[in-house]
Amino acid sequence: MDKRLLEILVCPSCKGPLLYKRAEAELICRACRLAYPIQDDIPVMLEDEARRIPPDEKL
Repeated sequence: MDKRLLEILVCPSCKGPLLYKRAEAELICRACRLAYPIQDDIPVMLEDEARRIPPDEKL
């Protein structure tokens, strides 16, 4: 994942910062508890494609 791209990407829902989880290939929004997938080094920034993070999963 390109560092410059990570610096400018924000959550499409709340416009908050995203946390890059390399091992899971996801961008995490802590505020919305959404995990946006990264496929072929391209972040899929669609709320419908995001995984909802359950309350018991540690961020």
